[in-house]
Amino acid sequence: MRRHTILFATALTAAVLAQEPAPRSVYSYEGKPLKLDFTCKEEDTTTFGLTCSIDEPCDVFLELSAVEMMGNRLFLTGNLHTSNVTLWSILLMSEDGGKTWSESYERMRSTGLEQIQFLGLEVGWIGGQQLLSLPRDPFLLVTGDGGKTWRKKPVYSETRVGAIEQFSFENPKDGAMLIDRTQSGDSGGRHEYYESNTGGDSWSLRQVSPKPIKLKRPHVANENWRVRADGPTKSFRIEHRSAQRWQTAASFLIKVGDCQPQELKLAEPPPLEAEQEKKPEAGGVFVVPSAPSKKKRRP
Repeated sequence: MRRHTILFATALTAAVLAQEPAPRSVYSYEGKPLKLDFTCKEEDTTTFGLTCSIDEPCDVFLELSAVEMMGNRLFLTGNLHTSNVTLWSILLMSEDGGKTWSESYERMRSTGLEQIQFLGLEVGWIGGQQLLSLPRDPFLLVTGDGGKTWRKKPVYSETRVGAIEQFSFENPKDGAMLIDRTQSGDSGGRHEYYESNTGGDSWSLRQVSPKPIKLKRPHVANENWRVRADGPTKSFRIEHRSAQRWQTAASFLIKVGDCQPQELKLAEPPPLEAEQEKKPEAGGVFVVPSAPSKKKRRP
């Protein structure tokens, strides 16, 4: 009985460890722009439809869309992309004012993250959508523990073209959202207005219009924080206002790597017969290939 108990405990421990996520990279800002980890796998070139070559690789860039301060935590949203294809979403978090950073949510394929809103120290939302030939499948990342964990909540129950223009929550339950369909739908309207009383878990369509719609009480981003592209350092600077001056809390390099096919190595041709190693025939006698005759043929 004791042996079975030990075996069960060991198996349970192994299962729990197997379910734990892989450790995430921690980036420490020491005055120089940070470079996010990025590796372009061999299958990514095909999956993303990239037209890269060894002579002309596809450069991969970081784009940061929004910054938000909540208590002592900083959040950054954005994506990784080439000149014409969005590759992965990015969500970064710092718990010490920008000195150290980590990715607080897994990277999502062909997806961009943008607006951030927090109410209090625990509840918050981040808007995003897939960025393909047309933006589609808008969603919210929702947290109830200050950004330690997030859950993804789609706006639509089925795949549809559209992007989140703006959203705003008055309290942890009641919110409003504007969706840009990027093209007129079956109803003839491109712009849609939704309301939620479930904290973003579900949404109800309230208005459709061919013209842009405005939120009655839009969310105002924290004016003491901003993301700014800096040309000389080729980076995004995360800055906060202090005594009417902007100070840098951290910065991230814009270029993070590239994608290119692996170079094919051609197999070396077999050596010529004259260069082959002399091999013994049966009986251990070495045979040396005879040289071609130099005698001239008689006419």
